Amino acid sequence: MTLQYLTPDAFDRLRDLRASAPHSVAEIFAARRRREVLRGDGRLFIIAADHPARGALAVGANPTAMADRYDLLDRLATALARPGVDGVLGTPDIIEDLAALGLLDDKIIVGSMNRGGLRGASFEMDDRMTGYSVPGMVDAGIDFAKTLIRVNLDDAGSARTLVAMAEAVTLASAARLPIMLEPFLSRWVDGRVVNDLSTDAVILSIAIASGLGSSSAYTWMKLPVVPEMERVMAATTMPTLLLGGDSGVDPDETFAAWEDALSLPGVRGLTVGRTLLYPPDGDVAAAVDIAAGLVHPTR
Repeated sequence: MTLQYLTPDAFDRLRDLRASAPHSVAEIFAARRRREVLRGDGRLFIIAADHPARGALAVGANPTAMADRYDLLDRLATALARPGVDGVLGTPDIIEDLAALGLLDDKIIVGSMNRGGLRGASFEMDDRMTGYSVPGMVDAGIDFAKTLIRVNLDDAGSARTLVAMAEAVTLASAARLPIMLEPFLSRWVDGRVVNDLSTDAVILSIAIASGLGSSSAYTWMKLPVVPEMERVMAATTMPTLLLGGDSGVDPDETFAAWEDALSLPGVRGLTVGRTLLYPPDGDVAAAVDIAAGLVHPTR
């Protein structure tokens, strides 16, 4: 591993803090310089890094691309330093590493709540809350919540997931904490969960997710870019961020698809992880800069 942004000394200090001064993590959050969720052009560009906690370490053909935590943190540090990056999405372990490294001032923090549906597990569709809780995020000063909602009509685990999601939306609304829902219709195919990315399936997933909880006042959507995005965005009035995924598509095609979708009413920006953190040419800064330019073209 070759570090591009952070130094070995930074990781020495991080390990020492975790071992000898864990209480200082809360102090770092308390002293963090915060910002409004929306400002300026009202758009958001969030770097996503909550995949490892669900056992999803692969990027493209590399099954363990995200396994090296030092390499992942260095890539995140590189991304967060680029102009136009508004924040980061992650589980508590990653968010606390970034905070301890001094990388989260003036950044939006999005806390990932449900990582219990481990990739490849027999219980993958029973995607319980195993990460952030709403009270925990409020106490720590986390700015935004996020949940993954995969609905499999042939798997009873989805019922428990939906109940958990509804409770999270209700709690977030009561706390005035924005919550980003990432819905999919999913199915088992040869022992693995596959998300249906057809336009009609995405529209149906939006309809299901939109009605969760006792109030949708603080609900946002996190949606894939699929054919006929005009129809997709006509299915919701909720502010929406586009997700990037790990499609393996040519980067130029991906950026062009994002640019088209970003022009639609209701789309407020991007939440992208592996596509930008692990670009084919290895140049994280360049990939992030292109995406930032799409979200904030006049910055």
